[in-house]
Amino acid sequence: MTEEDTTPLAGFTIGVTAARRAEEFGTLLTRRGATVVSAPAIRIIPLSDDTELERVTREIIVNPPKIVVGTTGIGFRGWMEAAEGWGLAEELKEVMGSARLLARGPKVMGAMRAADLREEWSPASESSAEVLDRLLEEGVEGVRIAVQLHGATTEWEPQADVCEVLREAGAVVIPVPVYRWVPPQDLTQIDRMIEMIVTGGLDCVTFTSAPAVASILTRAKELGLIEPLLYALRTRVLAAVVGPITSAPLDELSVPTTAPQRSRLGALARHVAEELPRRANRIRAAGHTLSVRGGCVVVDSEVKNLPPAAMSLMRALARHPGRVVAREELLATLPGGGDDTHAVETAIARLRSCLGAPKIIQTVVKRGYRLAVDHAECADGED
Repeated sequence: MTEEDTTPLAGFTIGVTAARRAEEFGTLLTRRGATVVSAPAIRIIPLSDDTELERVTREIIVNPPKIVVGTTGIGFRGWMEAAEGWGLAEELKEVMGSARLLARGPKVMGAMRAADLREEWSPASESSAEVLDRLLEEGVEGVRIAVQLHGATTEWEPQADVCEVLREAGAVVIPVPVYRWVPPQDLTQIDRMIEMIVTGGLDCVTFTSAPAVASILTRAKELGLIEPLLYALRTRVLAAVVGPITSAPLDELSVPTTAPQRSRLGALARHVAEELPRRANRIRAAGHTLSVRGGCVVVDSEVKNLPPAAMSLMRALARHPGRVVAREELLATLPGGGDDTHAVETAIARLRSCLGAPKIIQTVVKRGYRLAVDHAECADGED
């Protein structure tokens, strides 16, 4: 097995937004050669401290629902554990045992069985939409239904639609705010990740929950960067999700996503390791093969780490391979900008040195610079 086989993600920079198991997932990626930037996008409220969940739990015990819909395994287990802490576990299990239990997927089904409860039905698709369709087909007029939620409700999360549709169909819906999230207390890391997505510093950003997607989108909107963020995700930064529920907020915004067949962390890491190299840009210039990535340039399979100024110039030149980019345009891309084009000449010299192949960058006298693309007609009509 070659080094390239064992580290297929060498040279790629990947963002990890997971709050839970982030270190484990990051390790799966770094073992494959990736540089990982971690920014937990959500903070989970400890269920035992959640006064709203306790209030709803007591309401359910006093006035039991006919149907309980479970959506996440961790949320259902946490609910049971929190009820234990409040001294309500036995009463809650008794109510559950008398209700019809619907489980969205195998994880919540396993959590129900671990609590000595038995689900009536679970869709093979693991889709909340299929659960909703089944309930609507049966008819829910006047039926009291408890729906376990998973996260806060925002404009980016469609999960609240399930409750709303059931209400419109005549059901009495009790939303159960299990697994509730809020933004992280320190927004420094999430702000940095958004900036890296917008500027092309990431090759891929991974999401393992819909709330994490919603948190990134909400923060980008607060920063005034939602449109640049969406443009980057639609064009050059791969959005990799663990499954269809996670991708829902991005689907609504026409952001393409990629996901493994199985909604598991290990499967997601393997999927990213297959997809990123396949999608990587490749440019032939001055007899060399280049791939410009989030934080480096790969020249003939060798990773070349560049300083920020050189990396900015490389991204600008690679945006339209072979096209002449004026010094003034390149100057605007340099960190800190400025008005002295001599800074561009200095940075170009550094870039050539770092690449180890100076002929890759061609000087066009009195005009600027371009990649010396092989056997291709340049955008301005010059070879």
